[in-house]
Amino acid sequence: MNRFRADLHCHTLLSPCGDIEMTPARIVRTALERGWDIIGITDHNTTVQGREIRRIVGDGEPYILCGAEVTTREEVHCLVFADSGDSLDALQKFLDDSLPRIPNDEEMFGYQLAVNEAEEVIYEAPYLLISAIDRSIEEVAAFAGSIGGLFIPAHIDKAQNSIISQLGFIPPDLPFDALEISARCSLEGLLERHRWLGKLNPAFIRSSDAHYPEDLCRASTWLEMPCRSFEEIRTALRTNRVST
Repeated sequence: MNRFRADLHCHTLLSPCGDIEMTPARIVRTALERGWDIIGITDHNTTVQGREIRRIVGDGEPYILCGAEVTTREEVHCLVFADSGDSLDALQKFLDDSLPRIPNDEEMFGYQLAVNEAEEVIYEAPYLLISAIDRSIEEVAAFAGSIGGLFIPAHIDKAQNSIISQLGFIPPDLPFDALEISARCSLEGLLERHRWLGKLNPAFIRSSDAHYPEDLCRASTWLEMPCRSFEEIRTALRTNRVST
């Protein structure tokens, strides 16, 4: 069994809150320089730049896990990952159909640009990506399951936009693959404050939620698995072969 180091929550310049230097080349170079094996690209409510990074890297290094940070109707942030082209197409359509048609105000929120390996602009998202989509957390989880994806409530320790801050609890029938904590979170302290979490026996991942180059790979999750693949990552999470 091998151990792979992962940061499964990173933004690019396509997220309006992402720094303009969060380009494919910068993200990949930083991950390689710092020795990370798996990077999750999770822009707000879109997979477009993540898919371009995956195309650029191909079968090279690091392994790119492609998804989105979805904001549910309850303002809960969740990570949703998909594997194949068809499932990523379905995820993008789900997001496009559910995102409110609020034009982006570039001066207020920032640009929403996707670029290729030459840093040429290939796409500009017209609608504000940080809006909450018109889907409940249960609907997002169910959709992720329907496409064979991964569903992970994000930064559950945070005081805003987390499942605990917004709902006060985790619905007992919510199907999740893991729970994410933020870079500086004390897992021991979190479990002490919310003792009911331990009864769920979840896999915990720790991610950077990087929006700036200096924050990339500042947090890591170790996954124990024979090789890097979508299905092996799923299995590692569901069997709790994970450490932070």
